Parts: sequence; structure tokens; C-alpha cells
Amino acid sequence: MDFAREETQTTVAEMVTALLARGEPDLHDAMADAGLFSMLLPESLGGDGLGVLDAAAVLTELAAAAAVGPELATIGFGIVPLVTLADPSLVERTVTPGCILTAALMEPGSAFPTRPSTKAEHDGDGLRITGTKIAVPYAEHASRMLVPTSSGVVLVDPAADGVQLTRTPASGDDPEYAVEFDGAAGEFVTNDLAGLHRCALAAIGAVADGLAAGAVDLTARHLAHRRQFGKPLATFQAVAGEIADVYVTARTLHVAATSVAWQASTNSPGDDSDVLAYWIANELPTAMQMCHHLHGGVGVDATYPMHRYFSAAQDLARLVGGASYRLDLVGAACSSN
Repeated sequence: MDFAREETQTTVAEMVTALLARGEPDLHDAMADAGLFSMLLPESLGGDGLGVLDAAAVLTELAAAAAVGPELATIGFGIVPLVTLADPSLVERTVTPGCILTAALMEPGSAFPTRPSTKAEHDGDGLRITGTKIAVPYAEHASRMLVPTSSGVVLVDPAADGVQLTRTPASGDDPEYAVEFDGAAGEFVTNDLAGLHRCALAAIGAVADGLAAGAVDLTARHLAHRRQFGKPLATFQAVAGEIADVYVTARTLHVAATSVAWQASTNSPGDDSDVLAYWIANELPTAMQMCHHLHGGVGVDATYPMHRYFSAAQDLARLVGGASYRLDLVGAACSSN
């Protein structure tokens, strides 16, 4: 076991917890000031050279408090893939203090497509991007977005000519957009589309891990203090069995998320991403529904935090493509082995 690495992740998580406890009015800027973004940059660019596991620790702590905001997009879809896959000069120009980044990972009818229908073609002035992406988080707020195309991953300015953003509905409060590219200028990043997907799924897994842990903790505290017939709800056998099932789901998600983050950090030939994504799409929403059920009427109160965990879980399940899609990918992987 790498105790130095584990200690670093613990320290990073404690920094996030301290920021959350202070109730910073602008958490994104506070995180930037604390160096929680720059730490992921290589030392040659003034960072600390930390990687996927440390980024996952940040996202998990934020999700446990249902306070992810633009950090999944900025860290998991932006900084980590850029540092992992892009030329350092591009990273230096793109990852600026306090920036918001994102990636366009979905196309109509296809999540994380391995052969995107979005085109990137050269003309006399460089790459021009044409196509449609959906469910792009924080696209209007981002300074740059990573766009998978038929010719590799390219970097696009969401405010550039030829880019049209349309706000679309989501379960939670985090904004999502459909993005139309019509000859928009782009800058080549990498041919490693699978690498982008691996980084993004590791980040999504870290958020799912935190959401599950946070919802279990919130529900367990409610059951310990809410009384029925003069006894805490937690003492009823049926209730204890139901929260135990949710706990098993949360711990399984933790194992899968940790495995995928470790594989991404070490560039391991193994890849549990589809298994993780299936659990996120199929089991996480079910666990959140049970947490709502165990809260009774309290769970649907808009002033109570349970709805934030539930909504975020629903959005993650949709982002990875849904349970049937991910189960098909797991089955295809098993058949090929």
C-alpha cells in the first residue's frame, strides 16, 4: 500500500471538508484559492503533480455534501483529461486560475460514443467542428470544452462563432446544454478518446461514491433520531434491513469507483468502467429512492437536503447512458473475454 499517496488523499479531502464547513459563498473560487485545482497540474506548470486519485478524493467529499457544482465538469471532464492527455503548453493556456471547464460526452441517442458523429475537418484556417452534443454541463459558464469528434478530441470555446447553446432540463440545479456546432473553430487535443472517457467515468464514479455515502449517512442519522411508537425507527427490523441494503450498494459503489480511479491513474490494462457505470445507472437511483422512502414525508421537503442527492444521482444515471445501455456493454465485454 502506498501510505504517502493515501495520506495525500486524506489531506485533500480534509481541505475540501474545511471549505464546506466554512460555508464559502463562492465555493469554486474558494477551491481555486486553496490550490485544489492547481494541485493537479504538473510541477513544471507550478502544480503539485497530483493525479486522478486525488481529484477523486475532492469530488467524493463534495458529493458527500451534495455540493459538487461545476467541479465534476471542471476537474473530471477538464483538468484531469487535459493534464493526462494534452501537450503541456495547451494545458498551461487552458487551465487558468478559477476557470470552469467541461466536456461534451453525449450525442443524441449515444452516451460516450466510441465513434462520434460530430465531425472535425481541416480548412485553410484550422479545424472546423460540425455536429450536436447534448447534456453538456456548465457549457455556458465554461471557458473551454473538450469535444470528442470523428478525428479525435478537440478544444472549443463555447462563446465562439458557430457554437449555439440551448439550456435543457435536468433533475438537479446544475445547468446542462445542448450544443450545436456549425463550423466552429477547434484546437486538436488528442486521438485518445478512450482516455478521455476513462478519466470522465472515474470522476463520475467518485461523485456517485460520495452521493451514496452522503445519502446513507443522512438517512442513518434520521432513522436514529426519528421515533415511532416511542422507539427510534432504526430499531424496527424492516427499516434496518432496508438501510442495510442501501449501505451494501454504497460500499459496492465505493469499491467500483476506487478501482476505476486507480486504473485510470496507473493506465492499467484492466477497465471496470462499464461495471461502475451500470451500478451508477441501475443501483444508485434505486438506493436513493429507498432513502427517500425511509425519510417518509421529510424526504420530499425542498428545504431538506435529500432531494439534492436524489436529483444528482438521476442526472449521473442519465449521463452514463442508462442501465440497459451499460448492461449491454458489460455483456459484450464478457463475451469477448
